Amino acid sequence: MKISLLVIGKTDAGYFVDAIREYENRLGHYIPFEMQIIPDIKNTKNLSEDQQKEKEGDLIVKNLQTGDYIVLLDERGKEFSSLQFASYIEKKTHTVAKRLVFIIGGPYGFAETIYNRASEKISLSKMTFSHQMIRLIFIEQLYRAMTILNNEPYHHE
Repeated sequence: MKISLLVIGKTDAGYFVDAIREYENRLGHYIPFEMQIIPDIKNTKNLSEDQQKEKEGDLIVKNLQTGDYIVLLDERGKEFSSLQFASYIEKKTHTVAKRLVFIIGGPYGFAETIYNRASEKISLSKMTFSHQMIRLIFIEQLYRAMTILNNEPYHHE
């Protein structure tokens, strides 16, 4: 199984890029991982929120593969502690055949077509974070889950 993180728009802040790259490298020791970046939609000033979500949704669909298990990172999703998330990832490694794809949507969330295509929604917090920050938080939690599953001394109770 491979884990993919699909995101809308690139991260401009160098400190986020460096931190994300660090955790990507660390994750490579445990599981195949990739972050796919979908370019931002151009000329969004002329689009309604729904139109922007639809255009982003079309781009997301183009990056999905047959057999993907899709999990949306969504404020209305299920919340986990770090230990629960590790258990969740462990279960998925036994039940997902190809790719476990986590998706971070654009600034207005997801198009209805993406909600309909997803198997699950999870939330990293009730708080709202920038799209750049949520990438780092997610990838760090994924790394933390891997260290928990391997009984390594990164996570402390």
